[in-house]
Amino acid sequence: MNASEMKAKSADLDWEVEAALAWHDEDPRATIATLLLHCKHLREQLALAKQFMSLGITRGWSPQYQRRKD
Repeated sequence: MNASEMKAKSADLDWEVEAALAWHDEDPRATIATLLLHCKHLREQLALAKQFMSLGITRGWSPQYQRRKD
């Protein structure tokens, strides 16, 4: 990823942070609580999907619970 792509991603992320805070009337604790609840829900959905997925359908791919470091 080059510098301009990183800058664009950073600007997008900044906008998303501001939007999340605005949704919660600038309350950072409420924003973090909501995001943590969303993460918990998505992890539960991922675990469920993993249980019912066939490795043949996904050609050996399986979901990862942690993000890659890139």
